[in-house]
Amino acid sequence: MLERHREEDQHTVESDLHTKASQRITRLQTEAAQMRRWLADHTEDRKGSKGTIRKSNRTDNESAKMATSKGVIQDYTGVAAVDARHQIIVEAQAHGTGSEQELLIPVVKAMKDMLTENTLITADAGYHSEANLKTLGEMEVDALIADNKMRSRDERFVEQGKYKALPDPIHDKGGKPNKAARYQPKDFDYDASKGTCICPAGKQLYSDGSGCTINGYAAVRFQGAQRDCVPCTHREHCLQKPEKTKTRQVTFFCGKAGQESYTDKMKKRIDSAEGRSRYGRRFATVEPVFGNLRYNKGLDRFTLRGRKKVDAQWKLFCLVHNIEKLAHHGYGQ
Repeated sequence: MLERHREEDQHTVESDLHTKASQRITRLQTEAAQMRRWLADHTEDRKGSKGTIRKSNRTDNESAKMATSKGVIQDYTGVAAVDARHQIIVEAQAHGTGSEQELLIPVVKAMKDMLTENTLITADAGYHSEANLKTLGEMEVDALIADNKMRSRDERFVEQGKYKALPDPIHDKGGKPNKAARYQPKDFDYDASKGTCICPAGKQLYSDGSGCTINGYAAVRFQGAQRDCVPCTHREHCLQKPEKTKTRQVTFFCGKAGQESYTDKMKKRIDSAEGRSRYGRRFATVEPVFGNLRYNKGLDRFTLRGRKKVDAQWKLFCLVHNIEKLAHHGYGQ
């Protein structure tokens, strides 16, 4: 046995490191050339909502790279529209994009024939954009779409920060957020109805005009008085260069100049008592459906490649959900 092993050891069974490196370089160059040719022949393919190329891979170029709590993954997004009364899925689609904003209008258009004059569509902040709200307005579709700061304006969530769990050190790769070096506009007490502004030190700032326009947005600007700012003990936290700047200026934006934007109109609707009540039903309508599909039905990931197959898999699970709903409500008897 030993003699046989010694004979085998004398034979060269593996290439040397230089040969391996050359083979790897050749393979990478070949793959890079293939990708360049594909991109040259498909210049309009895989365009994102903002016109940029959506990152993908060679294995499944219809999928997309998505940032999640577990890192960046290659996957699809499954969206569903659910009836509020019975939690029946009325429309389901899967797309190779991580941006939910560009998926709202295709879903609404797909169920256009099902909408009535009493239909109200609700969606979370992931679907909010000025373009989406404008399109819904032009389609005359009644909707309540939340924005990212909806809860910060709601007094019911004023203490929500204390209930948030600490970030997971294993999955949180973002690092600690940098604290602002100086006071931000949100730290000032601005009363739009009275036209007053109080600084964190308790001093009233004066308006330097009736209003101005900055990059197409109407704004109101305030400035502190020298008698208040120069001797103030908050100068280090308030001014970027306290040794050179005497007084602090602060600007508050009031939406698009000239006309009220669709976003501003939506904020007024969703911040009203009726809007909060109607939008609050969204969570109990659609989230249990996703919970049922993900945990009870076991769809914790898509297992196929290509949008057509993934879309079919998503619709199949949604169909099973609907059949189960109908069976439990006695339609099968």
